[in-house]
Amino acid sequence: MEELILFFKSNNIILYYLIAINIIAFIVFIIDKIKAMNDKYRISELTLIMLCFVGGSIGGLLAMLICRHKIRKPKFFILVPLFLLIQIASVVYLLIKY
Repeated sequence: MEELILFFKSNNIILYYLIAINIIAFIVFIIDKIKAMNDKYRISELTLIMLCFVGGSIGGLLAMLICRHKIRKPKFFILVPLFLLIQIASVVYLLIKY
């Protein structure tokens, strides 16, 4: 855990990026849920998936679980956790390598 903290301290831009993209993903998932409840124009599934792919998988997954949004769609309940595992593995790899 200390290595993870040191890695992110020395690479603040990565930490700030991950925090920002996860907040954005969370908010966008919530907005899509609200739009779905009100029969309004929706955010595309591709946009939601891509937000998770580029680092927002924690925010996307939290929004899915908290709002029960997109949890029945295989595309989401398979890909979003998969992206999270890949992102965790990437961080672990970077910690080991550097």
